[in-house]
Amino acid sequence: MTHTLIFTPSGVQTTAEPGESVYDVALRAGVDIKSICGGTGLCHRCQCSLQTGDHAKFKLSVTDDALFKLRPAEKKAIHDGDMAEGLRLACRAKVMGDAVIDIPPHARHTQSAIRKAAFDLPGPIAPPVKLHMVQLPEPTLEDHISDTESLSERLGGLRVSPNVTLKIQPLLAEHKRKLIAVVRDEAEVIDVWAPDREGLFGAAVDIGSTSVALYLYDLVTGALVHQSSAMNPQIRYGEDVMSRVSYVMMNKDGREKLAGAVQGQLRDMLSDAREAVGAEVDQVLEMVCVGNPIMHHTLIGVDPTPLGQSPFTLAVKDWLDLPGDQLDLGMARHARVSLLPLIGGHVGADTAAAYLTQMDRMKDRSVLLVDIGTNAEIVLTHNGRVAAASSPTGPALEGAEISCGVRASEGAIERLRIDPVSFAAKVKIIGHDEWLTDETIGDHAVPGLCGSAIFEVMVELARAGLIDRSGLFRPETAPDRFTQDGNVQTYRVIGDITLRQTDIRAVQLAKAALMAGARLVAEELDCEAFDEVLLAGAFGTHLDPAYVAEIGIIPHNGADTIEAVGNAAGMGAAMCLTDVAARDRIRAAVEDVVKIETALEPRFQDYFVEAMAFPSAPEGTSSSRGGGRRGGRRRRG
Repeated sequence: MTHTLIFTPSGVQTTAEPGESVYDVALRAGVDIKSICGGTGLCHRCQCSLQTGDHAKFKLSVTDDALFKLRPAEKKAIHDGDMAEGLRLACRAKVMGDAVIDIPPHARHTQSAIRKAAFDLPGPIAPPVKLHMVQLPEPTLEDHISDTESLSERLGGLRVSPNVTLKIQPLLAEHKRKLIAVVRDEAEVIDVWAPDREGLFGAAVDIGSTSVALYLYDLVTGALVHQSSAMNPQIRYGEDVMSRVSYVMMNKDGREKLAGAVQGQLRDMLSDAREAVGAEVDQVLEMVCVGNPIMHHTLIGVDPTPLGQSPFTLAVKDWLDLPGDQLDLGMARHARVSLLPLIGGHVGADTAAAYLTQMDRMKDRSVLLVDIGTNAEIVLTHNGRVAAASSPTGPALEGAEISCGVRASEGAIERLRIDPVSFAAKVKIIGHDEWLTDETIGDHAVPGLCGSAIFEVMVELARAGLIDRSGLFRPETAPDRFTQDGNVQTYRVIGDITLRQTDIRAVQLAKAALMAGARLVAEELDCEAFDEVLLAGAFGTHLDPAYVAEIGIIPHNGADTIEAVGNAAGMGAAMCLTDVAARDRIRAAVEDVVKIETALEPRFQDYFVEAMAFPSAPEGTSSSRGGGRRGGRRRRG
């Protein structure tokens, strides 16, 4: 007969066969419990306790004989001080009756894990680095095998890194011939640790033109344990990627400065991450990075100037592995930094990573994947084919080129509505749930509009007739809300937040570039409509599909087909960090992607001009054209 097992504090209830180990039952039921020895009784980490007595909540009465008596490995763990009296090793404890089993905090993995829904990994992990608890036999005079050879034999003949030779004998002597072997790619022992050491980590890094995001994962459990983001310090050398290429062209030390800036930022972020989880340098052994081609090349110190002109030649396109100490990131020498493959001259590893996360969803369907940033990366699947492109949108859609634009931080306006009759605005700000008006906004420190509000204010201005279809202000519509600032007209949105005519122009240029790129990709695959449009990136997550559809950046489709999928580039990096199969999958997939170079397509300019219009705005008037020309001259100057 089977027995009932209930695990606390999780509350998981399952059944067990007589004589089955508690550890095997826990694994089958998905209970969180530590172990790195594979249930052999060596690591002493799968500790648990039998909760005897009457459990009215579970309708169970548990007696001492619910588990078989202590096994030798358990007695040794207690004798050596590795386990307290009253605890059991789950891998040694055999089920003999109904039981309530408590897993104490020190035997659970995720007690301090940060979990973000957008970064929950899709399934069981298979990281490239794993820990193996190993007990080596005592040497004898008759035995002419070295400790390094003995370690290799115990692990099935794996290679042993030379740095292990210097550490192995002191560890074996101190810990009664037991140690943890750190194995990479199931092929090489790259390090050895004391048997009581815990914590193996890897970092997934998304290097954007504007910001850098780092996600630290526990490579034993797959849990996200720390995350951080920061501005990309390369911005001091240029707002966008091409201006940074120009900086390198004009300064002989430009390549070194760009590399040093981003490497220094990553070094600081990685140091903070290690401190947050209490890890040493040699416990962060894998880093997977994604970014556009210029971010990719500048990270590793490669000259990006060939990417600044046709034919946009890459120095390297394939998956790249580097020793941890080759880049100045503060990583151990036997750590590894990996970069995903690039798709083409201006379509990078970040696009490949985003595509990896959505491949199953996009397969055999017509799906447009768009990551809106300083450059908009576009991937389309249709009729079994895949095409990709990059459009130079610039930072306007994120607010960086807008006079009242700000980052998405506390107090920034994220939602905006304009009354089409009174032209009064109401807004929502980050960190506050209520709509604010001209009368109430003064009670809050509001720095400006973040990216999602940039989309919404443009559509609301168009709907209310405050701009015409060409994007020019219509001051006659609401004279009290318009003023002249030198040669440029401004519109008061709410409070003291104003928009300039040049701001409208910057958004038009960005949205037109994205629309033109999407049309080119659709034409390449003869796709006339999309089953779905997926918005990737942290920015895209906060956009309202209705406004995305109405502003005029996606051809063919309405709001009902548009969905945000989060920071897919960062998620793709995390998948490759924690699953070796994902690495093989994206390597193969990029070979089938058709790359479209928008800068070389003659149709791009025609589509770009057509996409400048705001579809829901009225046609222009002579008054609005006059005001707009004044703003336009100032912008060009």
